[in-house]
Amino acid sequence: MILTWLLVIPILGGALSWAVSRNRPVARGVALAACAAELGLGLMLWAQFRPPFAGRVIEQRLPWIPQFGISYHLALDGLSLLLILLTGLLGMVAVLCSWREITRGVGAFHFALLSVLTGVAGVFLARDLVLFYLFWELMLIPMYFLIGVWGHERRVYAAIKFFLFTFISSVLMLAAILALAFLHLRDTSVLTFDAPALLATPLPYATARWLMLGFFVAFAVKLPVVPLHTWLADAHTEAPTGGSVVLAGLLLKTGAYGMLRFAIPLFPDASADFVPAACALGLLGILYGALLSFAQGDFKRLVAFSSISHMGFVLLGIYAGNELARQGAVMQIIAHGAGTGALFVLAGIVQERCGTRELNRLGGLWQTAPRLGGFTLFFAVAAFGLPGLASFVGEFLVLLGAYLVNPVWGIVGAVGFVLSLSYALRLVQESVHGPNQAEWRIQDLAAREVLTLGALALVLLWLGLYPRRVFELADSGTATELASGRFRELP
Repeated sequence: MILTWLLVIPILGGALSWAVSRNRPVARGVALAACAAELGLGLMLWAQFRPPFAGRVIEQRLPWIPQFGISYHLALDGLSLLLILLTGLLGMVAVLCSWREITRGVGAFHFALLSVLTGVAGVFLARDLVLFYLFWELMLIPMYFLIGVWGHERRVYAAIKFFLFTFISSVLMLAAILALAFLHLRDTSVLTFDAPALLATPLPYATARWLMLGFFVAFAVKLPVVPLHTWLADAHTEAPTGGSVVLAGLLLKTGAYGMLRFAIPLFPDASADFVPAACALGLLGILYGALLSFAQGDFKRLVAFSSISHMGFVLLGIYAGNELARQGAVMQIIAHGAGTGALFVLAGIVQERCGTRELNRLGGLWQTAPRLGGFTLFFAVAAFGLPGLASFVGEFLVLLGAYLVNPVWGIVGAVGFVLSLSYALRLVQESVHGPNQAEWRIQDLAAREVLTLGALALVLLWLGLYPRRVFELADSGTATELASGRFRELP
């Protein structure tokens, strides 16, 4: 039942927070305790995962709707465990950074926030494709309300745009899931939606290609992949800070996870032939996202567009197809979740203190708020991959793995790596350095904010200096799954 508890704890905590919403401090405390329990349960599982990791899986399987071949099948391996830990950590960050920002509907806000976390955890644990799809859609509805109810000026537009992009693409995935199950039924006379059973389904190449694209488009929208990215900046910019943290740190990662767990293993040959196109899209995202980030004048939009560039590295690493690139992709997933989540927290703090996020109206904040300036510098250099931090490890391994497959991919990706320096330094220069022309006199970071950002900084530093544990766990979750899907690596 431990896997079920990973799903029950967040939504139960959210419901309890809503029930006691008349007392705002208690409601916030309940939500924070639920996220802490989720993280604590993940850490307990982390302690139980010891070498050798390969093939280590915790499973729960129960009949659900047996007449339709649908089961309640949850499984946790090393890759899922890493992402569950990230879910618990960023859930706590989202609650803490909303402590003063959210003043109306506090209980309902935390119920929506923790419902998203339940959906995210379900995506990372589900092995039945119908169950996976239900959790995939569960993420969508509460996130729509987080943006549309507690967001900023253009929140309704951003929420509707987010909903349409993600819902329409998920319908394509549902069609692919149904087609795959019916093809399996035709060949075996067994109707099932269990992913391990469907791995062995023989498919004509043309059919496999179309089904793979149905999965890929749904995951590419969530990642997001250029040109399916246009919902991202609006959703990030208009969402409340806690919503932006969850959206960037977790929801984008479900797209990458879906590619690793389902799209490639279920359709290995079609995926292998799709590698050049997928890597080209990844490189396009790296360059395009970096250039757009540099052009932004809004703190939050700059960080939002940088996610396109960072997730381009993830896409490149996933489809480059070798072990180095996959390890780098998983590290980049975690590094981006922690680093970009922290930058969104800082953007929310700046907006709360200064009443603006426009970079040309900021400047000189280090003079009046040195802790705010120091953390902004740290997470900005983490975003462009300073050696010694997790993002450097992830991006370097992705580029090295891609170079071994195709030197041009590695070289073009390295250009994007360099471009990230430009927007990171511009962010620091225009927000916290320079003359204090507006004569800002703002409160520096409080103890709660220092604790939140300090924890994320320690995660990035620890993973940058000691990434081995992440690599071992990630390999146990990706190598076995990809091998079972007979993924054909490029020479």
